[in-house]
Amino acid sequence: MSTTPPPQALTADPRADELTDHDGALGWLRALGPRGRRAFAGAFGGYALDSYDYFTLPLSMVALAAYFGLDSGQTGLFTTVTLVVSAVGGAVAGVVADRFGRVRALMITVITYAVFTVACGFAPNYETLLVFRALQGLGFGGEWAVGAILVAEYASAKHRGRTLGAVQSSWAVGWALAAVVYTLVFSFAGDDLAWRIMFWTGALPALLVVWMRRRVQDAPEAAAVREQSTKKGSFTEIFKPGLLRTTIFAGLLSTGVQGGYYTLATWVPTYLKSERGLSVVGTGGYLTFLISGAFLGYLTGGYLTDRLGRKRNIWLFALLSAVCILAYANIPSGANTLLLVLGFPLGFCMSAIFSGFGSYLSELYPTAVRGTGQGFTYNTGRAVGAVFPTTVGFLADSWGVGGALVFGAIGYGIAALALFGLPETRGRELA
Repeated sequence: MSTTPPPQALTADPRADELTDHDGALGWLRALGPRGRRAFAGAFGGYALDSYDYFTLPLSMVALAAYFGLDSGQTGLFTTVTLVVSAVGGAVAGVVADRFGRVRALMITVITYAVFTVACGFAPNYETLLVFRALQGLGFGGEWAVGAILVAEYASAKHRGRTLGAVQSSWAVGWALAAVVYTLVFSFAGDDLAWRIMFWTGALPALLVVWMRRRVQDAPEAAAVREQSTKKGSFTEIFKPGLLRTTIFAGLLSTGVQGGYYTLATWVPTYLKSERGLSVVGTGGYLTFLISGAFLGYLTGGYLTDRLGRKRNIWLFALLSAVCILAYANIPSGANTLLLVLGFPLGFCMSAIFSGFGSYLSELYPTAVRGTGQGFTYNTGRAVGAVFPTTVGFLADSWGVGGALVFGAIGYGIAALALFGLPETRGRELA
């Protein structure tokens, strides 16, 4: 039986050695060094804008459904198609990252999702919009995995969890920006035009690519290890005996976490507006509480994954997320104040579980196939987890959106069980 070669130590940017104070709240950022901080900025910006482009559709869902005459099943299909195609994009981006470098792959993914987000705004019918949204998924699928690896290879083992948690927090930043733009656009433009404007603003990521091309580089030592490997970007390598178990259980873990997360991310805006009777401004206000919790959850989860370990952090927040979903979906009619308050812990828990993902998946694979392994498992989870939002869409007609949201709790149960097949990796050096 073949085995995965033992990791070789990687260090952060050599110039980081000039900075000796790496403790404290921002010690992880100082430890990255100048090149590492630029890589962090590129990954942070890319993921924030990825989030912004993703949420243009869920926030516009009610207007889209009215414009094209869609039922809940058809609107849920948007999410499923996006996430399924993103699995293909993620797997391809992972191979590209291992063969040609992390930064090149990251720029390709950002350009891809930006172009097709804008194209969605010109869609004349449901079918065309569905195709453009699917193609957007090609870029959407690869951006997180590639960006996380880029930063992970600069970060020290001591700080990797909180560093990747900080990158992950950019998802909440992009979500918040999308919610603000949604509130402004839908307040001043009619629904038939407003949803198109939302998609057109998705051109913003193209500006990031111009900066990344000039300023961001792969981690030098990781790039050297990758160039020397004879197995770089080999897709079949992650299915060989030394890595097969890891690939299976990491895929199940990703499926559970993302199934639960995207159920909420897709349907909560519709739930607030259509079933709780909130206005555009009211929906934006309630989402502010949820998104604020999400931002702090990403940062806190990143710290806890370094303190408790990768597996304990995920177990803890899988349980708490399931409990919060059940509570949130069963708040009595008229108790909207409680709905507002509970949005904060819901956002906190469903995001804190993600904080350990970047470091955990990066640490499970060796450098030569890290992009391939992380890209495949993360995005396979997205594709299979996409069944959850679609199921909610079909169940919503008979159960109501609130009742169907409890289906997301099942995803977190799957994630908790998958951890029994994976090792703890806290403190592992990358190779």
